[in-house]
Amino acid sequence: MARPLSSDLVGHRLAPVSASWSEKDVMLYALGVGARPPEDLDFLYEGRGPVVLPTYGVIPGLMAMGGVFGEVEVNPAMILHGEQSVTLHRTLPPRAEVEINGRITDVWDKGKAAVIGFEGTAQDSDGDLFTVAATLFVRGAGGFGGERGPSTAGKNEPPDRDPDVVIEYGTRAEQAAIYRLSGDRNPLHIDPEFAKMAGYDAPFNHGLCTFGFVGRAVLAGVFDGDVDAFGTLEGRFADQVWPEDTIVTKIWREGDGAVVEASTQKGNVVLSQARTTHR
Repeated sequence: MARPLSSDLVGHRLAPVSASWSEKDVMLYALGVGARPPEDLDFLYEGRGPVVLPTYGVIPGLMAMGGVFGEVEVNPAMILHGEQSVTLHRTLPPRAEVEINGRITDVWDKGKAAVIGFEGTAQDSDGDLFTVAATLFVRGAGGFGGERGPSTAGKNEPPDRDPDVVIEYGTRAEQAAIYRLSGDRNPLHIDPEFAKMAGYDAPFNHGLCTFGFVGRAVLAGVFDGDVDAFGTLEGRFADQVWPEDTIVTKIWREGDGAVVEASTQKGNVVLSQARTTHR
């Protein structure tokens, strides 16, 4: 039975979720986040592995996050994806069976809206494999008397200098149609009529698709393509990416990783407060 939204949910453990993936799944995901032959053949061809993009963990992670909708009284149609992170404990294999144990980490009352924090760790027979975390912004769900929560202003702010690396990846007209085949079937990203009912002019790309594009950029620009070096990526979704937009990822190397910000060719920031670190 679903529980009402309140601060008492903090620490609530969701039902474990079993997930598996194959070579086909990780290659399809790579296509969904813009990988193309021949330059990205390692991620697209079983003759080269395939190598698994480090951000693939968000796909089974999304399945586990779905437990929030079943165990908490929220309207999924009112939810916006606020923030996302992925942390790799080991390099992702091209095939695996995992169990994801998730919990609610935060519940904040923003007045007219609420924010729910989620974290889930995937384990296989060898132990922890990856951890995903996300915040969900629930419109119209505030006012239950909880704390407002901390401000994230200034988090992972880009330094006042030119970026060390800038990487641009173009998206395809059919990018969302490909990405949704990895599991996120939200009609908002494919159905024009549904998008208009939701208040948008047309379908736009998934936020986690953009996250994957940025993951490819930091893999190339920070880790020189070495998936064994990739540790974490976190960021806040700031705006939509539309079909055929170009995603421009700016990277400032700092400490054990880099501060990251992604925008489109039009200049609107689409992933802010982002950072990546080495494993």
